[in-house]
Amino acid sequence: MQNIRNFSIIAHIDHGKSTLADRMLEETHTIEKRKMREQVLDQMDLERERGITIKMQPVRMEYHAEVSSTKVQSSNYILNLIDTPGHIDFSYEVSRALSAVEGAILLVDSTQGVQAQTLSVLELARAQNLVILPVVNKIDLPHAEVERTKDELVRLLGCERESILSVSGKTGEGVAELLQKIVEVIPPPASHLVTSGHQVATLLQALVFDFAYDTHRGVILFLRIFGGELKRNEKLRFTSSGKDFNAIEVGVFRPQEEPTGHLSAGEIGYVVTGIKEPGVARIGDTITSASKPAPALPGFGKPYPVVWASLYPENQNDFVLLRQSLARLSLSDSSLSYEEEASGSLGRGFRAGLLGMLHLEIVSERLRREFNLSLIVASPTITYEVEDLKGKKVKVYSAVHFPDESTYNKVYEPWVHINIITPSRTLGALQALFHEHEVEQTGLENWAGDRINVEGLMPLRELMRNFFDELKSVSSGYASLSYKIGEWRSADIVRLDLMVNDEVIAAFSRVVSRRRVEHEANEAADKLEKLIPRQMIDVKIQAKAMGRIIAARRLSALRKDVTDYLYGGDITRKMKLREKQKKGKKKMQARGSVSIPPDVYLKMTKSDLG
Repeated sequence: MQNIRNFSIIAHIDHGKSTLADRMLEETHTIEKRKMREQVLDQMDLERERGITIKMQPVRMEYHAEVSSTKVQSSNYILNLIDTPGHIDFSYEVSRALSAVEGAILLVDSTQGVQAQTLSVLELARAQNLVILPVVNKIDLPHAEVERTKDELVRLLGCERESILSVSGKTGEGVAELLQKIVEVIPPPASHLVTSGHQVATLLQALVFDFAYDTHRGVILFLRIFGGELKRNEKLRFTSSGKDFNAIEVGVFRPQEEPTGHLSAGEIGYVVTGIKEPGVARIGDTITSASKPAPALPGFGKPYPVVWASLYPENQNDFVLLRQSLARLSLSDSSLSYEEEASGSLGRGFRAGLLGMLHLEIVSERLRREFNLSLIVASPTITYEVEDLKGKKVKVYSAVHFPDESTYNKVYEPWVHINIITPSRTLGALQALFHEHEVEQTGLENWAGDRINVEGLMPLRELMRNFFDELKSVSSGYASLSYKIGEWRSADIVRLDLMVNDEVIAAFSRVVSRRRVEHEANEAADKLEKLIPRQMIDVKIQAKAMGRIIAARRLSALRKDVTDYLYGGDITRKMKLREKQKKGKKKMQARGSVSIPPDVYLKMTKSDLG
């Protein structure tokens, strides 16, 4: 255990975590040069296309350290790295990774300096009492401001300036010194004694910090061994559910799975369980021996869904496939929750709980790619708490189920604590944006150079209403944002329904602020009018809220020129043909229905997805 170092790389999005991990794999010869590629730890096609990390990925490296330092006792070390996502939607992934390590590399881009997500991931690492190793990245770029970035880190961490390392994830400069520093600074895993009547050091305790799913091998658990030893074919037990299973295969990540037959205390690896049913494996659960069970380790709860979105198959025959696909997806994405629901116009579907707008995009895209599903995604919403006339409180997860104004006393909504780091010249535009999105500013701090750190409170509803995109726009792309869920407050909001020929389209319903209801209604009606193709009948589009129609638009029916083939004759003949067409259209208007193409649902939702 003295020769093991478990650590993670944490940073703001696009600060170079995965690229630095690539250089570490090269420096330690974990991957051969001919097999090396960019973002080698990002296994999903979506991660590689977007250039972001979505799912954490562990890897084991063998490193030969210089023994000249008094802090290095041996020359051979095992380095277990967990590469983490940087986007704010996946901060739950970061918190799980940090629970399995003793140290964290805090990586900061020298061209951007400390950003909002840098502060939030640092807070997560400090909560786990991890050793923080500050590192400045991208020093090879011509506009890098290394010294200014080090000033910010000294101020943020209160550390010695000499302890901050400078590296280039692209060229590999400084990576060898960083590996040596990891061995010197990050502590080895502590010996974990389990109390079970008396202190016993051999009882198995392993924390499940993630899992994946394989069609043939079932659930594959990602484990950190805190005590004892885990062997292949051993009978193991989940402490929360009490379910037993056999360890079909045990191994480590290099970064591909490599069977070793056993894992010892302090190591990070995987176990193939053969389990193919959802709900058995849980993040934060403890794995122990079925014959000699040990107490559970302190884990962490299920993540709180930030956004709810309804997913419907374009073809109702695909409903069962959608259910199976969501079950499969939840086996590799533990933060996804879902339940069945039905809509009059869209049929049967599922309401999915997600961690944010990017998470919604990733899940819907994976369903399309991996399971060949064509989906209709309804307008995303958040959770509201409604107090009815009798004082009873109920949770509302979907806009279409939000009650009419006369049927409740109060509505409560979640607020968030936001942190924005932006150039000081944008403060005026930022104040206007705050007014538009109901932000209460709570703090303002000047940072090094010309940047400021602004803290505030705002409704989660407003954060989801394109706040991030508008923030980037007013700051010319320089501002960064992080947030965390805060308290619940009473809200002045109403339900806005869009009706097509007097039928409420559930997928277009949304909850909006009362003060913006007219603007939102007109905007939605205008957009729908442009998107719906003209039909054989007149299409009436209406936006309704607070018991009245607020906006109305009309699409005239497609009409054939029934007199086109006539080349003369009495005018009465033309009049007869037009009258006949008029009667036919009237009959069609009474019986006909409007067909809304699936891409209209997607385009209407796109504005909400940002």
